[in-house]
Amino acid sequence: MSDKPYYEHHVFFCLNQRAPGERVCCANSGAQAAQEHAKRRVKELGLAGEGKVRINKAGCLERCEEGPALVIYPQGTWYTYVDNDDIDEIIDVHLVGGKIVERLKI
Repeated sequence: MSDKPYYEHHVFFCLNQRAPGERVCCANSGAQAAQEHAKRRVKELGLAGEGKVRINKAGCLERCEEGPALVIYPQGTWYTYVDNDDIDEIIDVHLVGGKIVERLKI
C-alpha cells in the first residue's frame, strides 16, 4: 500500500436529482453537462489517467443550496460554478496551476 493518492486530483460533481417541489438540486443547474465538459477537457489537455486527474459523478454532496457543487480531493476544496467558463477556470487554475479559485470556492 502506498501513502500517495491514486490520483493527484479526484473531482466529484454532484449530479443529484430531486423531485419537483423538494430542495434545490445540482441536476437542475446543468451539473451533468458541466461534468461531461470537465471530463472532455481534462482528456483533451492530457491530464486524465492514473496518477493524474479523474472526473467523477457523485450523488448528493449536501451543498446544493450554494449552487451546483463539485469537490476536489485529496485537497478537499469545494467549488460552485455557473457555466463552462467557470469549469475551465477551475481546471486551468486549480488542476493545472495548483491554486485555489477563490471566487468560486464554497
